Amino acid sequence: MSDSTPLPPVRLPSEAELARDALATPLLSRAARLARWAGPDTRVDSGGGLVEEQLAAAAEVLGLTGRSGADAGAVTDAEAAEEAEAEASEAWRAAVDTGLVEVVDEDEGTVRAGDNLTLLTSGAPAEVLHIWLDALDAAIADASVPDLDDLMDAMDEGGEIDFSTLDWDPQAEAEFLEGVLANLYLLTADERAPEGTPVPLPALAASVVVPSDVAEPTDAMMEEVSTAMMRLDDQFRILGPTGLADFRPVDESLLIEEGQAAPQAPEDEPEDLERYGVVRLTPLGLYGLRARLLDAGYDAPALGDLADKGAEALLDGTAHYGPLAARAETEQWLARREPLAAARELLAAARGGDAGAPLRRLHCQQALSLVGSEAEPALREVLDDPELGGLARVWLAEHGAADIPAPSQELVFWLTVDTVAAQLAAEGNSAELVALVEGLAAQHSGFFDTAWRVDHPATAEVLEAMGRLHPDKRIAKEARKAAYKARSQQSG
Repeated sequence: MSDSTPLPPVRLPSEAELARDALATPLLSRAARLARWAGPDTRVDSGGGLVEEQLAAAAEVLGLTGRSGADAGAVTDAEAAEEAEAEASEAWRAAVDTGLVEVVDEDEGTVRAGDNLTLLTSGAPAEVLHIWLDALDAAIADASVPDLDDLMDAMDEGGEIDFSTLDWDPQAEAEFLEGVLANLYLLTADERAPEGTPVPLPALAASVVVPSDVAEPTDAMMEEVSTAMMRLDDQFRILGPTGLADFRPVDESLLIEEGQAAPQAPEDEPEDLERYGVVRLTPLGLYGLRARLLDAGYDAPALGDLADKGAEALLDGTAHYGPLAARAETEQWLARREPLAAARELLAAARGGDAGAPLRRLHCQQALSLVGSEAEPALREVLDDPELGGLARVWLAEHGAADIPAPSQELVFWLTVDTVAAQLAAEGNSAELVALVEGLAAQHSGFFDTAWRVDHPATAEVLEAMGRLHPDKRIAKEARKAAYKARSQQSG
């Protein structure tokens, strides 16, 4: 994924709603409770972690104690207590990472409530979300680290970790998880997928393991997908308390069936797919990953970003949106403007002879289709405009207007070239464009004899495309000859 390629736009709740969701996440709510509990007698170690002697009390404050073995299946009371203390330790680290708690004296290990603790209750939604993003960043970093037992085994006598003994590359592991989260974001933002559809863990693993140009993964690739799937299962368990995603882990019975090894990813068993784990980004998670992508330099738009900007920004910005997103963005833009003024602004922005102008005019035409009859004066004002007169006549006809002047042949052909150029920019070699090309050649006798003379910057490009796309070899050859004439005319 290139950081220069715009990502699909996402629809986000208001900051106030997102802030409420952030405050309700287990990680942040627990961190805040421990920050309020901490006092003069609270002690931390050299790394800022809560000392072992106080973990049980912290777990009790969080209501994590008292989970007996009977309540937790085969887990013993001692194991339940150990798990509770681990969760309390994790919540305390989040409190320190987010500035809810600050270390006063490193030698003494004393702490006090941090300035950010007040912001959780009295700060603006954006300030609350900033604190949650800090917690998310720390959790994602933790999820890229091997199991603590593995780290302890790799520690030498001096307390240093010998990474050469671990089957772990810190940078590669971080890039793997970042790639997975980016793909999860893309899958969630894709308007072609039903909203709220969970992503199977095997599919998510395959998206970063199997190259996109591979139609049939090899057995070795599928083995790698299975291993990656189990890594993701562990990582999403760690990320669960952040509120990033709704996650259903891999069914542990699969591990028993596979003899404790990573289960093979399913191929043709959709009814059993959820047993292999599924994940779905929450609205808060979508917000969080978008914020991280923006920080990394990606163009990650959200619906409503263009509502306060000019018409040119709207037409250029929605150029690569899906149809549903483009319509939703345009509706928000129009809702803030008076119809006649909006129509005039859109028409002015649609002018131009640059490479992006045909697509701007196409989006202008689509935007104007959402404007009522109040816009009619603006369309009549441009009837004689060589670039806008064609789309103005289309709009007036669609709205049942009277006294629409007939277009000249030159205008008809100019609009035809402009329309095909816009479709080329929007869709490439789509089936719809092929049908359009076939229809144009069939409807106009001697089309290519006239088309090459059209004074449009994209004439030669359009004719070359028609020669490439038309299935009839004779007609395709005529289009290529016309394209050559257009090129010669432009150069002359």
